[in-house]
Amino acid sequence: MPDRLREFEMAREYRQSVYQPPKGAVDLFLIRHGESQAAIPGQSFPMKDGHGDPALHPNGEAQAVAVGHRMKSEPLDAIYVTTLVRTHQTAAPLAAHLGMTPAVEADLREVSLGDWDGGLYRIKAAEGAPEFARAKANQEWGEIPGAETTAQLHARVRAGLLRIAANHADQRVAAFVHGGVIGAAMAIASGSAPFAFNGAANGSISRLVIKGDTMVVRGFNDCTHLP
Repeated sequence: MPDRLREFEMAREYRQSVYQPPKGAVDLFLIRHGESQAAIPGQSFPMKDGHGDPALHPNGEAQAVAVGHRMKSEPLDAIYVTTLVRTHQTAAPLAAHLGMTPAVEADLREVSLGDWDGGLYRIKAAEGAPEFARAKANQEWGEIPGAETTAQLHARVRAGLLRIAANHADQRVAAFVHGGVIGAAMAIASGSAPFAFNGAANGSISRLVIKGDTMVVRGFNDCTHLP
């Protein structure tokens, strides 16, 4: 090799690469709704298609504002919500910033808690009910009386995610969803145990990149924007 060519080769730099979603993928932000109203013994939340449908707690409203402020500079192509009002309320500040109308993806609604829906789940969990303990130990929502099974939840969450991906190739999307849905989505994408990602904080931001039926986790439970 001539000396000048050798010097040229030695002078070349190879910088660390910056991740970019592959061509045809959707870059999907999964945002958990803000804190919802407290459960009160003897009172049920309003119900929507068999699901408890509480509105946001004032703290959740503040979280929604913080999410909107954090996400308003993202070049989003679409916003999604579920059938439940707390996701609509959490998305509202961001939608107002961007002048966008959210679309509904029903398959990303929260896990159906059967006999414990309407707020009773929170009470039973706080009391350490044996069914709740079995659900955690077995990573199986179906341990709760009348509840959706983990497999059923994962099947519909996967269907909802793939539908969004198919409709938004090479786009960036925000979906306002639920804690159980985020846990399912992260488990599906990572191949982890079913409950490994349960417990995402209210108002937190997680992130998936989806192309075809391939999902990659790019972030989980980002809370740096929250009050």
